[in-house]
Amino acid sequence: MWQRGLNWAAIILVGVFGLMWLGVVIYADEASPLWMRIAEAVFGLFLAGWAVRRAVLMINKA
Repeated sequence: MWQRGLNWAAIILVGVFGLMWLGVVIYADEASPLWMRIAEAVFGLFLAGWAVRRAVLMINKA
């Protein structure tokens, strides 16, 4: 039971971090070159996508 709760906590933490990362890259990071902003945005989308994928797997497992 604890393991499942910790898995959900990790999924939520990574998902929120990915979305916050994406927001900072899009709205606040104006000094970086465009290619770096694109790479950071892809990383943020990767984190959010990972969290969604893991959440779907956890729901289907139940």
